[in-house]
Amino acid sequence: MLLSALLLALREIRRNLLRSFLTVLGVVIGVAAVITMVTLGNGATKMVADQISSLGSNLLTLRVGQRMGPGRETAGAPWFRKADAEAIKAQVKNLSEVVPVQSKTIRIF
Repeated sequence: MLLSALLLALREIRRNLLRSFLTVLGVVIGVAAVITMVTLGNGATKMVADQISSLGSNLLTLRVGQRMGPGRETAGAPWFRKADAEAIKAQVKNLSEVVPVQSKTIRIF
């Protein structure tokens, strides 16, 4: 039974050679497209991970205050003073630098 089914399949492949070739070609192109997309996705993921790690895996960001919500000010939030930065630098081991950064979020209409 299995042998007769195999012989029938081979006979039909020979009879419709162009159709068989185009089917195989379609499968090969589909598999190649999937492999290409997975490879591009992995490459993009690695590129983003490398860019993040170039910032430094030992980067520590401290923010003072509490954000009240989108577009709202952090009114009344305390500020870091230079003495605070020096105290942090003195207490944290292996800390090479303390750098002040100021930022503000605004809405542009």
